[in-house]
Amino acid sequence: MIEPDEVVDAELVDDDHLPAIAKQHPAARPLVDRHTILRPNAPIPTTADLPTYTEADFRISQKTAELLDEAPPENTSRTYNSAREQFTNWCRENGRVNLPCTTATFVEYVGHLIRADKSPSTIQVAMSAIRSNHADGQQPGMKEAREALRKHARGWAQRHTPKKASAIRTDMLTAMVATCTSDTDASYSKAARDAALLTLGWGMLSRRSELANLLIDQLAIDDDGIHVLVAFSKTDQAAKGATTFVPSNPDDPATCPVIRVRAWLEELRRQDITTGPLFRHINRGGTVRTRTGPRGDFLTPDAIGAIVKGRAKAADLPDPSKITAHGLRRGPAQEIAEAGEDPTGQGRWKPGSLTVRKHYVEPAQGKVNNTITAMRRRRKAEQEAARQSDAE
Repeated sequence: MIEPDEVVDAELVDDDHLPAIAKQHPAARPLVDRHTILRPNAPIPTTADLPTYTEADFRISQKTAELLDEAPPENTSRTYNSAREQFTNWCRENGRVNLPCTTATFVEYVGHLIRADKSPSTIQVAMSAIRSNHADGQQPGMKEAREALRKHARGWAQRHTPKKASAIRTDMLTAMVATCTSDTDASYSKAARDAALLTLGWGMLSRRSELANLLIDQLAIDDDGIHVLVAFSKTDQAAKGATTFVPSNPDDPATCPVIRVRAWLEELRRQDITTGPLFRHINRGGTVRTRTGPRGDFLTPDAIGAIVKGRAKAADLPDPSKITAHGLRRGPAQEIAEAGEDPTGQGRWKPGSLTVRKHYVEPAQGKVNNTITAMRRRRKAEQEAARQSDAE
């Protein structure tokens, strides 16, 4: 019984609107799976231990978005875009969804490339391009595709000989640099640029992309050589940087990188250029040309390749169509290995690089230290000693 002066909490409601019932929070669930390891006396983690996220935890700023949207390296972008376009077309023709694709579609496309007898490296690029185009957590599975590619690689190696860039040896470099002459002021700029590009590229065992991205300020020139800072490269995507010393060549001034690079820098100064890209476009009148676009004043790696091919053709080298800018890296690497030295550091390969060992060091050692050659040399010496003994 309620006393007259007793206060009672109450809520007045309309007849057709009952009071809201408080929502029941679900009981906390354990967060464990077959990989969970619990130490003695440690509590089992539950959903109650999870943090509560707000919109702020998922937003990024406009400036950060612009950083994420910056274009990847030109060569990578072009290659990946081509691979993705081919995959998209194949999916359209076969009634499949390309993005996000299922693992079955991914495996079937890899099988399609294998049946077309594409090289393992081409298929690997396609797989990477497709997967990197998917959002995190939506990538197709790799296990089956990777196994199929592994089997294909063995068979493909039995049917094909890998194509390798022609090595630009010392005599070939000399012939190419000899074409860098000029009779007019208009042609002098290109001659000076190309001679510097060839000799510096050969001396630093350069990749064409490394030459294309060099800055004037990244060179420190002394009479005995050039210190070159390679800010980033194929094997240094984090841009830690590496410095390579390119020695002068006093025995052959024509191919001396110090002489040739100094001549090119002097030509750039004559045109009021003292900073920025080292190798640039030149118009027919011999003037360095300012350019717009993604690369700005930098030459593209393809332009570096065209310069090397053009000088090889002008030098009338055998089969110049097979000579590429990679020859500036391959040629000196071979000569260094044949001299009994390791080209890894000069060429900025990763320490212990299998590429250097397989393609340069071991072939050179197999030639110099060949056991059959040593056997024949020893037999020849024994036969010569026997003849001398008989003559006495």
